[in-house]
Amino acid sequence: MADAAMSATPYWEVTFDADGDVDGGQRERLLAGVSRHGVHDLVVFAHGWNNDRSGATRLYSRFFAPFPELAPAARIGYAGVVWPSMRFSDEPIPDLPRSVAADPARRPALDKDTRRALVGTFPGRAALVEEIARLLERASREEAELETFGRLVRLLVEPVPPGPQALFAADTLTEGGPHGEPEMLTGPTAEVCARFARALADLEPPGAAAGPAPPGVWDGAHELLRQATYYAMKRRAGTVGERGLGPLVGRLAKAAPGVRVHLVGHSFGARLVSFALRGLPRGVRAVKSVTLLQGAFSHYAFAARLPHDARAGGVLRGQQHRVDGPLVCCFSRHDTALGTVYPLASRMAGDDRGAVGEFGVGRLLGAKWGAMGHDGVQAVPGTRAYTLAQALARPLPASGCVNVDAAAVVRRGGPPSGAHSDILHPELARVVLAAGLTGGR
Repeated sequence: MADAAMSATPYWEVTFDADGDVDGGQRERLLAGVSRHGVHDLVVFAHGWNNDRSGATRLYSRFFAPFPELAPAARIGYAGVVWPSMRFSDEPIPDLPRSVAADPARRPALDKDTRRALVGTFPGRAALVEEIARLLERASREEAELETFGRLVRLLVEPVPPGPQALFAADTLTEGGPHGEPEMLTGPTAEVCARFARALADLEPPGAAAGPAPPGVWDGAHELLRQATYYAMKRRAGTVGERGLGPLVGRLAKAAPGVRVHLVGHSFGARLVSFALRGLPRGVRAVKSVTLLQGAFSHYAFAARLPHDARAGGVLRGQQHRVDGPLVCCFSRHDTALGTVYPLASRMAGDDRGAVGEFGVGRLLGAKWGAMGHDGVQAVPGTRAYTLAQALARPLPASGCVNVDAAAVVRRGGPPSGAHSDILHPELARVVLAAGLTGGR
């Protein structure tokens, strides 16, 4: 439980594998420790894309740091979820050390840290990673090499049978079942990479033309690898949430019947804690609030019906009612990972090809394929909307979905992710407290 690097205590870490199986020793320490320390409110944070346990611990320590001062009388415990996710090492995270410095002259090649992370994230596929890295390094003009690259990327991210991960990819469901895989994993690789290259060009800051050459098709290939990897993380997040964290909260409710659980998730971690609601045992009402920070999943995930398809609905429809309190979604228009690239990666619409340069891919696809962390929960009747200042100045609703525009603080970060990881702000800690903890104002 004790961790010299952690800013708030008591703190427990809980590790899950890609199929949602929990580390038994850590689970038992959490179950016993919550009662022993007299914890009344337990804040459980799940990271999003991340390279390793130490990175997750640094994130949790920085986010939890304001809590003791903001709620000095509350008996709060803290738990950090560690699950097998990764980020590309060239992506900046505000307020945390960067793994490698971006080198425009080296694009689209893979740096050694990203290669090592890929090998660790997809065990047994080191040879695939090395061949993918070789193709990116060569950046051949031969279309056949691009097609080979696409085939290898698909092989890399395929779930290992007979594991459950393939069942957890969808954010929306039709009456006949989940939507198919995104076109980035099924369409012609050259076309997919060209679309990603145009999307990356759309993210270039003003004046970038004076620097390195604009993104080319192999830069789009690098982005295809990034997004395919994150698609695999998205599957894992759902798996770990429903099969791992949800049942764990159920066991905690039995071991410590009075504990109030507050789930917090960033990026794919927001998807993880949302799927945990679907994994709660029947009758468990221990979850008193959920806070989603820049959630990297569909803004229609909780909708009973989709505005553009009355036959379809969100895979988490109605799950907000499993929360004995509000489900709060913090979003920011400065999150370009979710506002521009995510919609394209989620479903490459057939009519976007000619319009990217003129209208911007995010604006074109965002409404249909948008993400929770870019514009909040959509198509759920009764959802309340607040600015960040309003959310911190007045009581939040006692139940239902609540959108909080956090763009006032979630605003820093360069391409391709923008402000996606700019979440280490005391104002967001206050939102978590306002959502469910006594004495948080």
